[in-house]
Amino acid sequence: MLTNYKKSFLLFVVSVLFVGCSDKDAVKEYDRPALYWYQNIVKNLSSSNFDKADNYYISLRSEHMRSPLLPTATMILAQAHMEDKTYLMADYYLDEYLKKYASGEKIEFAKFLKIKAAFLGVKDINRDQKLMIDTLKDVDDFTKAYPKSVYKPIVETLKVRLYMAQYLLNENVSRLYNRIGKDEASKIYQEKNRQSALNSTDIKAPEESFFDKLFN
Repeated sequence: MLTNYKKSFLLFVVSVLFVGCSDKDAVKEYDRPALYWYQNIVKNLSSSNFDKADNYYISLRSEHMRSPLLPTATMILAQAHMEDKTYLMADYYLDEYLKKYASGEKIEFAKFLKIKAAFLGVKDINRDQKLMIDTLKDVDDFTKAYPKSVYKPIVETLKVRLYMAQYLLNENVSRLYNRIGKDEASKIYQEKNRQSALNSTDIKAPEESFFDKLFN
């Protein structure tokens, strides 16, 4: 999930893009009704102009902090960024939604989307080890909090896929240590896989990301 630093950085980037508009545009684009900003968010998302949509969201949030349109706009942007595979931005909007607007069943749905976004954001099992570990923790927290959730079968499937990725990672690391003569280190990672509920016959290394394929 996003750290506070990453969230601040993303907001800074979006703010810079907004400030970077021409002076002519800046004169026009302020002090507008909430519906104006909302409609422009939807309009720009429909044409895949995500930067502009993000900018209009900043205006909506800045000028109309209590607008009933904000929760919907936030969730629309989160889901749009997921469709665009910009998962860090999706996670940012989902955090905003959970922190400020979600209640009841909407909390469950938003948390499910955060898990899905994090899962799909894993592109390289070697570089994204922390993301996998954090996502597995979120999966466990979710299943404990919502044992009868309609999303539980999907979340459990994600959990198995993440464990498969960890198994492959441990196997790769073990082989690497074995090649360079560090037998003790190699055995540590072999032991991790021996303790796993999975085994090598359960897993076939994918030619393309099975993270993406699960939802395609």
